[in-house]
Amino acid sequence: MPAKPKSPPQVVTRFAPSPTGFLHIGSARTALFSWLYARGRGGKFLLRIEDTDRERSTEPAVAAILDGMAWLGLTWDGDPVYQFARAGRHQEIAEALLAAGHAYRCYCTPAELEAMREQARAEGRPPIYDGRWRDRDPKSAPAGVKPAIRFKAPRIGETVIEDQVQGRVVFQNENLDDLIILRGDGTPTYNLSVVVDDHDMGITHIIRGDDHLTNAARQTQIYVAMGWQTPSFSHVPLIHGPDGAKLSKRHGALGVDAYRDMGYLPAALRNYLVRLGWAHGDDEIMSTEQMLEWFDLPAIGRSPARFDFVKLANVNGHYMREAKDADLTAALRGMLANPSVGATAAKPKSDADWRRLEAAMPGLKARAKTLVELLESAGFLFAIRPVAVDAEAAKLLGPDGKAALKGVLPVLERAKEWTAAPLEAAVKAHADAAGLKLGKLAQPLRAALTGRTTSPGIFDVLVSLGRDESLARIKDQAE
Repeated sequence: MPAKPKSPPQVVTRFAPSPTGFLHIGSARTALFSWLYARGRGGKFLLRIEDTDRERSTEPAVAAILDGMAWLGLTWDGDPVYQFARAGRHQEIAEALLAAGHAYRCYCTPAELEAMREQARAEGRPPIYDGRWRDRDPKSAPAGVKPAIRFKAPRIGETVIEDQVQGRVVFQNENLDDLIILRGDGTPTYNLSVVVDDHDMGITHIIRGDDHLTNAARQTQIYVAMGWQTPSFSHVPLIHGPDGAKLSKRHGALGVDAYRDMGYLPAALRNYLVRLGWAHGDDEIMSTEQMLEWFDLPAIGRSPARFDFVKLANVNGHYMREAKDADLTAALRGMLANPSVGATAAKPKSDADWRRLEAAMPGLKARAKTLVELLESAGFLFAIRPVAVDAEAAKLLGPDGKAALKGVLPVLERAKEWTAAPLEAAVKAHADAAGLKLGKLAQPLRAALTGRTTSPGIFDVLVSLGRDESLARIKDQAE
């Protein structure tokens, strides 16, 4: 009887940020790719906090990463793994490599290493370690120097990465020096820690920025030396700004938290990020379910994607128009919970204000591309009488404007039903009878009701404010 074919191992991906600041928008895209690849295949998505840089790693930065991931909806399996807490395990593997002859002790001082690099530069060679302690007898070690442990990298041949994004990438071993895996003070280095953690966590697919491509070659050599299965690598090009330069502060916001504060929806940001460097035909708008079904690593392009803030705003506007009014109201509450946003924004002050805002949402969301824009356009709902009128709106409230308000006021006072359709019919009939174009009434009405020249449809504004508030505001400006 033929043997039953083995099922492929479960896909396990990870996101491994360093907690030295906010959750970078580029890192968020990498996390999204890793999350989609695992979740779309019924696998696991793990989170590892690479906090070995003790001087720069902070608890607020860890909190910002966890909060940003949760806001984006990128849930992870199990508890986060903290790399610093695993230093003992990393040291154990360094000693194992040493015992197996795949590593050695190096007694070079910092001054010797710098002199070595300077000489290499002077001779036109790469400034890499020359391996002087590779085969040297430790008995000749200088007194009082705490040795580092270096990995004994192969000197000949090549190391090949079969990358799912970059394709086949070949490194000549002669260009890869013997990297330090354990410093003289006993602390492990990045490349060792990453390999040990990824192995122990059972990571099958590593998805990260292409600035780690050379690290992949060094890490592969450690996997081979340990006799461990090497994960699949996918190195994603970095995100560039609209000008083609690497995305930086001068291009705008870099942290996920900033995009949340600017009023973007997590679903919209996910949709925009997944299309940065990856495509499924001509599909621009896609649900999370579609992303999970369609996403695959070989479809990621090899060229850097350009961040387009206008396109992001358009995508967000689409999601806002499609969102339920109650969901947008809840999103606004969440955004305003941040003191840096809530301190400056005109905002609802009572439950009645929130109900009024939600009732006005159909007209508001049709015109806004972010929650901040929506809130700004909704400011008239919470204005205190008499409503402050801006300079442009004041031009509409001259003698002709006031006369128009006085003429339409009795019509509105007689309205039996305070809903958009009957109000519109009544005002249009009045305009026809007075020989006026509707705009000659709508413009001063808008100025009186909102203090601005732009707003949702004027009949939606009347309904949102309610009969009493609307009539009172018109009377304030008609006098």
